[in-house]
Amino acid sequence: MTLKRKAAIIGLGELKPSRKSDGRPVLELLAEASRLAMQDSGLDKAEVDSVLVAPPLGEQGMMWPTILSEYLGIRPRFAELVDLGGASACGMVWRAAAAIASGLCRTALCVTGDVLDPESFYAPWGGRPPKLPAREFEVPYGPMGANSGYAMVAMRHMHEFGTTSRQLAKVAVDQRFNANANPDAIFHDRPLTIDDVLNSPVVVDPLHLYEIVMPCTGAAAIVVTAPDRAKDAPYRPVWLLGAAECSTHMSLAQAPSLTVSPIAKTAPAAFEMAGVTPAEIDLLSVYDCYTITVIITLEDAGFCPKGKGGPFVEEHDLTYKGDLPVNTHGGQLSFGQPGLAGGMSHVTEAVRQLQGRAGQRQVKDCYLAFVNGNGGILSEQVSLILGVD
Repeated sequence: MTLKRKAAIIGLGELKPSRKSDGRPVLELLAEASRLAMQDSGLDKAEVDSVLVAPPLGEQGMMWPTILSEYLGIRPRFAELVDLGGASACGMVWRAAAAIASGLCRTALCVTGDVLDPESFYAPWGGRPPKLPAREFEVPYGPMGANSGYAMVAMRHMHEFGTTSRQLAKVAVDQRFNANANPDAIFHDRPLTIDDVLNSPVVVDPLHLYEIVMPCTGAAAIVVTAPDRAKDAPYRPVWLLGAAECSTHMSLAQAPSLTVSPIAKTAPAAFEMAGVTPAEIDLLSVYDCYTITVIITLEDAGFCPKGKGGPFVEEHDLTYKGDLPVNTHGGQLSFGQPGLAGGMSHVTEAVRQLQGRAGQRQVKDCYLAFVNGNGGILSEQVSLILGVD
């Protein structure tokens, strides 16, 4: 079964990220982003018959799709909690399209969001960690979470391929340039140089402070609908052309490789479904929790050969003005990552660019976008090809 042109994104809503919680509960943020997305789509909430939600980290709870639906006054025919970490938003898009294509629903609301609460973010289990394999086979030997995990990935990439810290820093600098053109980005008013990155504190060798995402508060939503409804949308529909998903591990000790990710499987499959190649892509909107994540994504998605990601980012301009625009909203590194984010800002930015609504940072002649979500430590991957007529 193909999902090519079976559904389109027609609306988006996104709250400006904040470094503070501001006392607003997660549900309120999710509802506000949902309202903005439905308003943007031109549809009434009565026309929404599906709700997909990523689980907020900052607030424990069950049945989030039903909680949000009740709060919004929606009675969905299809509801799902999508828990793929940072791949959740991309996972929602193809699940919504599949539900629409199978006749389970007609219009889906996909939502992610979270509140920055350092206590729950860094100790989400209230002092009682779950009995998971990593607790027995990894933590006693040193790895303590994402920072150390991605540092190991970066160190291994350097060892295997000669990647340098300066090359990694270039990713953060180009994305900060993009954020400087985005008034909603947390670091909108903070220029960054390669020397700034290299002179920032080393958090976990070899990763510097400015190579690591900063959690914040925020929420975002999109509306996915059937082709006949998409034709009447206020803005041009953004069609799902290709999609693929793959998970290889949860525990880092079980990863098949530290330098080859599941994107090596998902990206080719998504391109094949869409009938396009990496050379035809106008915009890359890819998960960037760490600078090394972007380099590995470029390699595994076929934009450059394996091991050549470092020289590739040095040789190419990744800004919205450049020859290969990447994360034109600033990415999570400079736009912000609401909680676990779910990767929704990468989807919303791709939609803005494809609809020609990105303002100062608009990419010229933007018709095809590659979007990638990443969960865990290169564990769960979802690749999408989005396009406009």
